[in-house]
Amino acid sequence: MNTEPFLNLDRVIHEKGRLGIMSMLAASVDISFTELRDTLSMTDGNLITHIRTLQEVGYVAVTKSFHNKRPLTTCCLTLLGRSTFAAYIDLLEQIVRQSKTL
Repeated sequence: MNTEPFLNLDRVIHEKGRLGIMSMLAASVDISFTELRDTLSMTDGNLITHIRTLQEVGYVAVTKSFHNKRPLTTCCLTLLGRSTFAAYIDLLEQIVRQSKTL
């Protein structure tokens, strides 16, 4: 078995919580912090930590605004985040194909 694809997995994305965030953001233009938190069943602190990690590497952008006079925080994938996530998914597909041929 060729182990090289495993070594190339992006460790930032590969963590379960961040993979969930990236997956949700890849499926839409932007998502509110509350929707991410509730859908992924995360605590505020846990979600904030994961979003910060994704922000630090340039995969996620965070926007703070107001909606009906209430604060609204939304997240979206950056161009780098979208292309990196697509490459990550391609690599996972390669790993799956490789394991099916065993």
